[in-house]
Amino acid sequence: AQGWEMPQAVEATGVSGLLAFASEEGLTRLARSSAKTDFAPLANQFEAQSNIAFCGPTTAAIVLNAMRWPGSGMPRDRSRLHPEDSRSVPAGVDLSVARHTQESVVARGHKTRAQVFGEPSLINGKVLRDSGYQLRQLDELLRAHDLVTRRVIADDRQGDDEIRQDLVANLQHAGDFVIVNYGRVSVGQTGGGHISPLGAYDAETDSVLLMDVNASSYGWVWMPVSTLIKGMRTFDTVENRGYVLVSPR
Repeated sequence: AQGWEMPQAVEATGVSGLLAFASEEGLTRLARSSAKTDFAPLANQFEAQSNIAFCGPTTAAIVLNAMRWPGSGMPRDRSRLHPEDSRSVPAGVDLSVARHTQESVVARGHKTRAQVFGEPSLINGKVLRDSGYQLRQLDELLRAHDLVTRRVIADDRQGDDEIRQDLVANLQHAGDFVIVNYGRVSVGQTGGGHISPLGAYDAETDSVLLMDVNASSYGWVWMPVSTLIKGMRTFDTVENRGYVLVSPR
């Protein structure tokens, strides 16, 4: 669904109108933005993807933690702990932290971990390698975690203005989030399909803050909405890419 994204250190500024968030102008855009309610919760829970196939699960974990933290019923993922880590820990002390992780979120979705890493599966009557997540697969994963979603495929039925209004309205409203799925090549980057959350919108430049979960490649960038829409209007396995609007139940 995404292709294999090889880590590359690339300067974002000047690539198809992309602007590095950490630049002076990038910080200015955030300061003047009136549609940035999602930025602080996402930044507080942000983490980079641990491998090239996990942009979807990483984004899902960030959103889940931003939406439900602190709270009860959070999972405890002990997969990153080694057996010997607890040798000197007092009895009864749990080294794990109650939070969603990019590893734990996968377990509740229909798509298996092996399929995320490229194990062939049956798709529309054909056996295909489908690494990563298609947009509808990510949507299913989010709903499996009891979130309310609205999946929007960026096809001919969705006009650019309608898409822009959806993104901006979400970024102006606290408590819900928007996740985008786009083709990197179509926005002037290198790689396959990619998934990340949006953090803000700057009306003056008509750009959104893409909080890229692949920190080894491009980092957070301001991307013109028109460029993002172009990236979402790319074909992925069975249909175009697009975005998911996510809110708590």
